[in-house]
Amino acid sequence: MRLNLSVQYACAREACPPREDVKRWVRAALDPDVIERADITVRFVEADEGQALNLEYRGRDYATNVLSFPYEQGAHLAGDLVVCQPVLVREAAEQGKAFADHAAHLIVHGTLHLQGWDHETSDEDADAMEDEERHILAGLGVADPYAGDYSIQSTEV
Repeated sequence: MRLNLSVQYACAREACPPREDVKRWVRAALDPDVIERADITVRFVEADEGQALNLEYRGRDYATNVLSFPYEQGAHLAGDLVVCQPVLVREAAEQGKAFADHAAHLIVHGTLHLQGWDHETSDEDADAMEDEERHILAGLGVADPYAGDYSIQSTEV
């Protein structure tokens, strides 16, 4: 599988995971049995940009943790992920998680969305997506993100 990854830092870069980690997390979440080529952009943003995008595309007037914009699915996957850095930092602290572990979870979660996974349509879909996230994250050495009373649900800044 060929991965073309662009990582953009529209916020303080030192407060974001490095490109090498982002690449490892994205690659771990991609299905090599289906995807031959992936063109993905991951953009880390401040709260104002995250809020504006969430309002424009989801009608929700707050900054959320991760937004996924799939453009093409199948053997050629193309899409964008937008991670709101202040929400990522706050959620990791509130949930008592290591910053890198929570960042990995959001990137894996968003990458699964790019591939068509959904957790909002049914409880069965949500359970399947959470199981897939657990499996991928365990392979990355990240503890079960759902072991506590946490969820990937959007939260406000």
